[in-house]
Amino acid sequence: MKFFLDSAKLDEIKFAMDAIGIEGVTTNPKHVKVTGKTFHEIIREFVDEFDGMPFPISVEINPHLSSSEEMEDAASKIAALSDNFCIKIPCTEQGLLAAKNLVESGIKVNLTLVFSASQALQGGRIGCTYVSPFIGWQESSGVRISRFINDIIMIYDNYMFNTEIIVAAVRDGRQIVEAATMGADIVTAGLPVYMKSFFHPFTNEGLKIFQDAWDETEIGKWE
Repeated sequence: MKFFLDSAKLDEIKFAMDAIGIEGVTTNPKHVKVTGKTFHEIIREFVDEFDGMPFPISVEINPHLSSSEEMEDAASKIAALSDNFCIKIPCTEQGLLAAKNLVESGIKVNLTLVFSASQALQGGRIGCTYVSPFIGWQESSGVRISRFINDIIMIYDNYMFNTEIIVAAVRDGRQIVEAATMGADIVTAGLPVYMKSFFHPFTNEGLKIFQDAWDETEIGKWE
């Protein structure tokens, strides 16, 4: 399973590439906001840093756009800046129309804000590059996300869709494991979520036990 980073911070992205081997980035207006930079500044940084690399970056268009024509125009302009860019289009009536037209014109689309298997089904049918089912928000409201993600995976397997499933809005290591167990293609999460998922207190406890034993039996012998 591939790990994508949910971020717009260039230094964080570069660290995550080196430290944990992330293979792509997803971003949204909230991530851009916390950088203190404008959307256009972030886009330019991405182009300068990653253009020409096999490193997909999902970029969200202006969320105020309501017609498919507006979405397609904005998406086309961003996609033209770099082959890395995959355009995040919301799963609305106009968004699905825009996504279909963009796919047909050769632009990579990440169908985002997906909250049902039937929405994901349409994303696969029209050939989106990615579909992003959100799980953190769902689980917070009591929805069983395991059934939700498993249904999408089964549908995609049934019809051999090429669309990859990005399990998004991931909040903890358990959700990462559930996505991996079910066979999702990708998870995307913030850096703190990944780093916390790699930690377990028993690892440190065990290491301390071994350190103490080492000191009691081998001290001075390897110096």
